[in-house]
Amino acid sequence: MEWVFAGGALLTVALVLALAHRPLGDYMAWVYTSSRDAAAERGLYRVIGVDPRAAQSWPAYLRSVLVFSAVGVVLVYAIQRLQPWLPYALGLGAPSEHLAFNTAISFVTNTNWQSYSPEQTLGYAAQAGALAVQNFVSAAVGMAVAVALVRGIAARRSGTIGNFWVDLVRGTFRILAPLAVVAAVVLLAGGVIQNLAGFTEITTVSGGTQALPGGPVASQEAIKLLGTNGGGFFNANSAHPFENPTAWTSLFEIVLMLLIPFSLPRTFGAMIGDRRQGRAILAAMAVLFVASFAALTAFELAGSGTAPSLAGAAMEGKETRFGIVGSTLFASTSTLTSTGAVNAMHDSFTALGGMMPMLNMMLGELAPGGVGSGLYGILVFAVIAVFIAGLLVGRTPEYLGKKIGPREIKLASLYILVTPVLVLLGTALSFALPGVRDDVTTTSIWNPGVHGLSEVLYAFTSAANNNGSAFAGLTANTPWLNTALGVAMLLGRFVPIALVLALAGSLAAQDAVPETSGTLPTHRPLFVGLLVGTILIVTALTYFPVLALGPLAEGLI
Repeated sequence: MEWVFAGGALLTVALVLALAHRPLGDYMAWVYTSSRDAAAERGLYRVIGVDPRAAQSWPAYLRSVLVFSAVGVVLVYAIQRLQPWLPYALGLGAPSEHLAFNTAISFVTNTNWQSYSPEQTLGYAAQAGALAVQNFVSAAVGMAVAVALVRGIAARRSGTIGNFWVDLVRGTFRILAPLAVVAAVVLLAGGVIQNLAGFTEITTVSGGTQALPGGPVASQEAIKLLGTNGGGFFNANSAHPFENPTAWTSLFEIVLMLLIPFSLPRTFGAMIGDRRQGRAILAAMAVLFVASFAALTAFELAGSGTAPSLAGAAMEGKETRFGIVGSTLFASTSTLTSTGAVNAMHDSFTALGGMMPMLNMMLGELAPGGVGSGLYGILVFAVIAVFIAGLLVGRTPEYLGKKIGPREIKLASLYILVTPVLVLLGTALSFALPGVRDDVTTTSIWNPGVHGLSEVLYAFTSAANNNGSAFAGLTANTPWLNTALGVAMLLGRFVPIALVLALAGSLAAQDAVPETSGTLPTHRPLFVGLLVGTILIVTALTYFPVLALGPLAEGLI
């Protein structure tokens, strides 16, 4: 019966996404290729001193991304530290320096890792004026970088890949903002709260008192999901009834997380003039998504032990209004995108079930991935896949008319090495440095032993891949983890972006290579299988040893 429900839920989500795929994908392609600017956009360009008709080289595009993001980090940090003097602070003090540093980087990098309880740490001014703003613009930055790579693939002997400021403004105001308004209205209709009520004291059934927090939740919940950001207004995130009241709102939130990432392959196909290529990328994403969801659901449904037997299922850490399937579909969606939102506690999943969200992030979050980051991530793997195919048949590898030479494959190889280095190095240092090890094992880890290793590994996997979800048994609000995870988020976001933009510039400078009978067709099932196989093999070779020490070992005990 549970599998029937799982199939029905998946088909419902797939149907909605299928209906939105073509119109939204084509609309986004028009947004990024249109030569016309709205009057408000032209006014904004004049204010910031940008010529919207001036295209940028890849180094100039990268500098714009870095400058904009650096300003965002400073502003978010400053707003947090100045919170006691801001309106609607709700009497809350300023976060510590290391926590404010971690949070500023977290939201600017589209990670939304939260080492704190939001409703008890940040007032409405900080939540809306700092965090919600970054939910919009950090998502727009990811989309801009993806579009720049697509332009590089489509260009012929060009030294430019577009204008970052135009891409940022259009992504924010033409795509994210309108969709967020509609989504917020739907969430309001579903029972998600939206107010400025502060804390309301109520009398409980036992005669005691309790302070219930309010806030502008629906408006932030919408962009949190649409922008694959994931940071919750409440500590329980989307498991909280004020954020996600019912089973149908949970399904709607799943659709919001997948809406833009699963439509971007259509945008890709439209912009390069071959929609078959977009369908091939979409097929690879869908295969990985369905396989991961099926595996996680199977592990959770097969949960054994005293607690699952007494409860009738592995329901620890899950909400009864969502059930096992509703929880596994949400978890798969959240970690296969870069969202990181949760409607169940991943730390309470079965050992092998908890491994799946971790593995989803280790894949690179590209099935379908975050807004923008999922598309450029899988396109980098496509470059590696055609390189492997070229080696197998003894031909110079080509992708969409562009030769994949030494420079391109070096950039792609460095891209897939960045996050594993950050994940494995961060985890190793947490247990190897004498002073740090004692702090982590005695203060941060609540579940010592094999599961404790999994908690730290999950944290660095989430941070380096800009996901933001966590095994909640880990107390991360310490100087070491706030700093180390902040650095992992920073490098895990901007080093890959730099490599992607360099790849875009290298491809844009090339002329098109004529297609011959020996050219590998990259729109057919054979290439889809090669692409999926490449992603799985690279991930397995990279992470299997550390997974064997953590969740795999725990699952076999």
